[in-house]
Parts: sequence; structure tokens; C-alpha cells
Amino acid sequence: MTRLRTAIVVACGFCVLCQTAGAGEESRGVAPANDARMDWWRTARFGLFVHWGPVSLKGTEIGWSRGGERRGTEGKQGPIPVDVYDDLYKQFNPEKFDAREWVDIARSAGMKYVVFTTKHHDGFCEFDSRLTDYKITNSPFKRDIVGELAKACHDANFPLGFYYSPPDWHHPDYRTANHARYVQYLHGQLRELVTNYAPVSIVWFDGLGGTSQDWNAPDLVKMIRGLQPQVIINNRAGLPEDFDTPEQVVGGFQMDRPWESCITICQQWAWKPDDDMKSLKECVRTLANCAGGDGNLLLNVGPMPTGEIEPRQVARLKEIGAWLGKYGASIYGTRGGPFKPGEWGASTRAGNTIFVHVFALEGPSVTLPSVNKKIVSARLLGGAAVKVAQTDKAVVITVPPDKRDDIDTVVALELDGPAMDITPISMSPSLTVGKPAKASNFHQKDETYAPDKAVDDNVGTRWATDGGTHEAWLEVDLGQPTTFDRAEIDEACDRRVQDFELQYRDGDAWKTFFHGTTIGPRWKQTFPPVTAQVVRLNILKASEGPTFWEFNLYSPKKKPSKSI
Repeated sequence: MTRLRTAIVVACGFCVLCQTAGAGEESRGVAPANDARMDWWRTARFGLFVHWGPVSLKGTEIGWSRGGERRGTEGKQGPIPVDVYDDLYKQFNPEKFDAREWVDIARSAGMKYVVFTTKHHDGFCEFDSRLTDYKITNSPFKRDIVGELAKACHDANFPLGFYYSPPDWHHPDYRTANHARYVQYLHGQLRELVTNYAPVSIVWFDGLGGTSQDWNAPDLVKMIRGLQPQVIINNRAGLPEDFDTPEQVVGGFQMDRPWESCITICQQWAWKPDDDMKSLKECVRTLANCAGGDGNLLLNVGPMPTGEIEPRQVARLKEIGAWLGKYGASIYGTRGGPFKPGEWGASTRAGNTIFVHVFALEGPSVTLPSVNKKIVSARLLGGAAVKVAQTDKAVVITVPPDKRDDIDTVVALELDGPAMDITPISMSPSLTVGKPAKASNFHQKDETYAPDKAVDDNVGTRWATDGGTHEAWLEVDLGQPTTFDRAEIDEACDRRVQDFELQYRDGDAWKTFFHGTTIGPRWKQTFPPVTAQVVRLNILKASEGPTFWEFNLYSPKKKPSKSI
């Protein structure tokens, strides 16, 4: 991929958002988390996620490769028989694990905090819990990994976060008639974590579609905050709490509520031999897009069975750190905007400065919308001045070819006033953005999944239909007859659609101008120009309720003109 923007799929290491639209997503439409507790985290912008456990011996995905029943979720069993998977810890002896080295690696990457998987869906505990024997201290390694990591973080004054999965396919009481007993176990383990390894800066739940009632989340959160008043908590225990967590996708532009994209450096959450690793360009642009959308990036690594982070992953992290050593001022302590991220690049701002991250230059210049502040100077961040032309219609930045950066050309625009005074500006050329939309249905009539979410220029929201829906339509009114010749559709659940049409309304009739089968993530299609006002995505056949991040139409590209 040249730009990471993938849909969440069932095989991912975390929750399966696409199994039941809306499950566990009580965070939508809630008030923003503006507590001062969040200030350090917003400033940090970049953290390390670590998925690790005995499953690294097999090189398969954590949790999801376990065979046996997955109570509380649908889907196929994993490839490793349950008795084999559950006994892997008896062979797990990561003698080269060095918590201080992990912290040093994170710091060298320019990361400002770490979140570690204390327990995943497979139930194995990487800490010395008194409530179970299924734990790291009963392995040949015997040492308390969480304890050692906590000490290393505390000694380095490096904020520490704990990932904890409320679902537990190993525990005998989980989602049985004795589930209440399991909830007591869950609460007891969280009490251990935030007491025995304090201070804890972040609690990162992964509720796998569960509701707050499934975990008695109100009492759980109250207990955690009582023990750790400064802790910040994510939105995956059925309650909104402090921040949202788009997974394996850069979140949409959102300034009213904190968010953090969790994304893997390779393809799998846990370590996999020879797994495809993202390039430096993709990592840097992902970070810039997150910051440009006013969010954080939690970049995941999966250590090897030895306890070491794979050398090539370490090398990539250090490359990111070297980039941040030059351009960190455009990431740390900034807010997103005012120019919303897109294929062109992204922007961040702090004080009187806008940092423009240019990914692609067509010709010598990049043209941005006008701003209501005067630009007093323009320069490459850490470098020479560049030419900028400002009118009441546009801002045109010209960067000489020999001064451009193939990864990210960062230009600092100095203004005559605060950059935060500028209202965010959409850079999307899509004709559908912000236009009225309606649909055959949306999930349980919950406005969170209304049809307008497919045309809001926000990849963190989606239109979702009711479960069991096999036919559906989405209709967009462009406001007036408009010519377009390209479509881009981003299906949230990979290829549920099996047969569809793109249509426009002609009087009382619908006329089809394109017919297709599967869609999937980031689907693109060109066709002879069509002029119409009302357009419809008509889904003729789907395996399950269709759901889409975005539905975009584009005008024919203009022939290049001379730059300003």
C-alpha cells in the first residue's frame, strides 16, 4: 500500500467491528474528553504498541489463531488446536527479553509512551496475577514481564499503558451461566494491574463488540480511576471514556474528541517470520496523517520468541526517529489542520505556524485553499525559504525540485496570528462530501450509522445496514446536474457486496451506468462521463448487511495548466 487506509477485517488482532454493526460502540455522539489529564497524551502524538506472548513460538496471530470455541463472537476457529495453543506457555522462555532495551527502542523511534498487551483474547497473562495459573510466571521464563516493563518505564519516566482484553476464550466462566463470576475475575485483574504496577498512564481495553453491561464497565472504570486518578482510558469497554480507537486505518479529521489509530508496522499484530513490513515512507505519512487529523498513532510491533524486537523492525523504528529528529516540531504538540488530510498530504498547527506536509507535488507547486490570516513567511522546516503566493482564493507554495523530500516535504507557514483561529478546511475533491444522503435502512435507526456518514469525508464513520440485509441502496443528491467520471467506494467489511449497480435518476426512472460484483476497501472505477443530480449505489446482493466508510464521485480531471 502507498497509503494505509485499510478496512477492519475479521482476522485482525483486536475487535471485530464488522460482525455486528454498532456492537460495543457506545462512544459515538458523546461529549469530548477535554480533561487536563489528556494534555500530555495529545502532545505526545506517537506511541509504541506491543503484542507478544507464547504464540510467537508459532509465528501466528495472537488470540485469533487459537482453535476452540470463541464465545461471544462468530467466525472460524484458528489453525492451532486449542490444547496445543493453551500449552505454548510451557515452552515459552524468552531469555533475551530486556525491558530497558524495549524502552530505549521506543525512545529512539521518537515515541512518547508504550502500551503492552497484559492479556489478549486467549486469556494468557503476562503478569503475576494471583487469580490464575495461566500466566508468565508459570512458564519456563518464570519472570514477571509486566513487572519488569513497568520498572523500566518508571525508571525512564516513560508513560506506561496496559492493553487488557475483557473477552477471554480460555476462562471457563466467560460468557457462560457463570459469567458474573468471570466479571469478578476481570475486575480483580484490573485491580492488580493498576495497583501492583503503578503508576499506570493508560488502560487500553479491547472489548470485542461487548457492551458496558457485559463487563460491568461503570463500576470497573470507577475502580480504576479511584486507584489511578490520572489514568486515561479508551472506548472499548462499552463506555466512551477518553479517546476513540480506529484500528488499522487512519482516523478521519476529528477535533472535538481525542482519537488514536492503532496500526501494525507489519501486517500481523503478533510476530510472524518474514511478514511484510511497511516502508519508512508509509510509516511517516501515516504518522503525519494521524497528526493532521488531530489524532495519535499507536504503532505496533510483535517481538520474537526470544524476547527481542525483530532487528529490521528496530531499524525501521530508528529511521522514523531520525525523521522526527528533523521534523518533530510538525508533529509533537500540534493540533490537526487547518487543511484536512488527503492524498495531497496533511497539515498541523501550533502557535502562529501551519506545518504543511506535502506528499505529492503535481508540477512545481501545491495549491491550498485561502486562509483568513496573512502568511508572513514560508520555509522548509529546518531549511531554506520557499516561495508562497497568497490571494483571497488560494495559497500556492512552490518548492524547487532539489528541495523536495520524497517521503514528506514539510513547509512551515508563519502567520500574523494564531493558526487555531482558522476554521478547518476540507481538501476533498469529492462531489458527494456534505451532500444530502438517504438509504434503504441504517442499523437499528441509530444515527451513528446514518447514510450521511458515507459522505462526511471521515473514514472513522460509516453507513451500516441492519444485520441480515442482503439488498440495500444509498442515494446522494448532488444539488444540481453535475458531471463525473470516477467513483471511489470504501467498503468497511471486506467484500460483503457481491453484486451492485451505480445508477442515476432520469425523471422517475433509474438508469445504470456501471455494473460490478465485489467492492471491498478503496475500490476505484472510471467510466464515460455522466451528468446527473441524484446518484445511487444499488446493492443487488450481499452476504451480510453492507456497510461503507465513504462513497465518493469525482469530476473529470482538468488538463494541467501553467502553475502560478
